[in-house]
Amino acid sequence: MEIKRIGSQPSNKGPADWFTGTVRIDPLFQREAPARVAGASVTFEPGARTAWHTHPLG
Repeated sequence: MEIKRIGSQPSNKGPADWFTGTVRIDPLFQREAPARVAGASVTFEPGARTAWHTHPLG
């Protein structure tokens, strides 16, 4: 596992089907086989919320 400093990888906009409002996702680490986990820091602008969603593996 390689953990990278926040800001060292491009940010992504939070998808509309997972969030309402403006949300920024900053990746921290990616999955590497055989692992099935990744990590990110999520930043919410005022008024933004998490929309109900599920993850493929739980």
